[in-house]
Amino acid sequence: MSNWIVVPTILPAMTAALMILALRHDLPRQRIVSVAATAALLAITIGLFVLANEGQPRAYRLGNWPAPFGIVLVLDGLSATMLLLTSALAFLILLYAVKGWDAQGRHFHALFQFQLLGLNGAVLTGDLFNLFVFFEVMLIASYGLMLHGGGAPRLKAGFQYVAINLVASTLFLFAVGLIYAVTGTLNMADLAGKVARVAAADQALLKSGALMLLIVFAIKSALVPLHWWLPATYAATSAPSAALFMIMTKVGAYSILRVYALIFGTEAGALAQLANPWILPAAIVTLVFGSVGMLAGRTLSDLVCFWVVASMGTLLIALGTFELAGVTAALYYLVHSTLTGAALFLLTDLMADRRAQWLDRLIPAREIQRATLIGGLFFLAAIAAVGMPPLSGFIGKLMVLEALRGAPGWPLIWFAILGTSLLMIVGFARAGSTLFWKSRDVNKVEEDPDRRSLLPIMVVGLLLAGTAALSVAAGSAVRSLEGIARQALDPDPYVRAVLGADGRIRATGR
Repeated sequence: MSNWIVVPTILPAMTAALMILALRHDLPRQRIVSVAATAALLAITIGLFVLANEGQPRAYRLGNWPAPFGIVLVLDGLSATMLLLTSALAFLILLYAVKGWDAQGRHFHALFQFQLLGLNGAVLTGDLFNLFVFFEVMLIASYGLMLHGGGAPRLKAGFQYVAINLVASTLFLFAVGLIYAVTGTLNMADLAGKVARVAAADQALLKSGALMLLIVFAIKSALVPLHWWLPATYAATSAPSAALFMIMTKVGAYSILRVYALIFGTEAGALAQLANPWILPAAIVTLVFGSVGMLAGRTLSDLVCFWVVASMGTLLIALGTFELAGVTAALYYLVHSTLTGAALFLLTDLMADRRAQWLDRLIPAREIQRATLIGGLFFLAAIAAVGMPPLSGFIGKLMVLEALRGAPGWPLIWFAILGTSLLMIVGFARAGSTLFWKSRDVNKVEEDPDRRSLLPIMVVGLLLAGTAALSVAAGSAVRSLEGIARQALDPDPYVRAVLGADGRIRATGR
């Protein structure tokens, strides 16, 4: 079964190549192939998640080269969770996109599959250089998806998006160069043992490389003040692309946990817990800034984008503790916020389609078609987003608050989380009352036949059903995520899976 670890990277790569080479002018067949391949990917990641829950990380060595000399992919509970969340989200978004969004430009499905290749590779890779490679695959595909359909606003936002990510990519290369120069390796399992034994004279260089990496991951995670690209980018792109991009910011958070728990964790000697002093303060500012930005939004997409920024602040407040309770809460909130954010972006699109020239602007307009159904979904998405019972956002925030109890300055952190929740309630209440309760005296226009399909609405319903299921099954979900968090914070099983028992001894000097 371990040979299946490589499939989440091979399957989307082969699917994308097939569509470019053989189906580039046949959109109906592209849709069939893309949906079928993503459904197969979902089935495979479910199997890998079950495999990872057996408790031991597993490594796949490409070309059977021994680590740390060859390329290695590693499956553990954390990477399996990210794989499953990515494939489930991608499958639902594809079902939404095939109702017309994919026809607004060229190569949507090929770009979508390349995006999955980058996302899956980034969470499976066992070395920093290939993390950089998969980041670039992911970002190049996201450039195309972001610009899909064209238009001046997307081109302007796309330029900003490309510029900030080029800076991030340059910093990433400098960082891995410094780390390799000092340690002679980029294999994460090998680094986990060698970082503690770096000579004192070289520790400054290694620390510089590690902090550069933290800046890169902070950009990907939209931490303030490196967040400014996200609201403009996500608001300008198509709804399916923005919904898929919800998982991209989570890959930034995943990378922070993987690198700074495995390589620069408690066993890293002088560089132990290097990221801890930086993440928590930045996350609190991110939460506050995103929540205030929600009040200033003039469109629903602006409001949702700033909520995404705020949600990353909440997630990283918990993750920044690098303790079992905090990481467990962060993983629970990661799943919740990904599903909720995707549902909000798709709901924004559904409402904009039905408001004619008013689109998603927060001004009174004509009453929309299926207002009761869509309004009900918006209400559920809003209470999930702000963290009100009974959906998973409430449980997630309770877990974050409990994880921070007793931490330095915890009353201030509690005040920030609870106070910003009130700001979120005000923001969503203002948007909902404007969109659904205030209407101009304008005759309804008959809905376009393509919009009569219930499939897009069903997709949103399924995403919100996921948050409800996460709430109903909170007990078993938290127990599972606690085991995953414990494994992520313990480098030894990961290192043994990659290097073997003898390799662990050589790496640590024990």
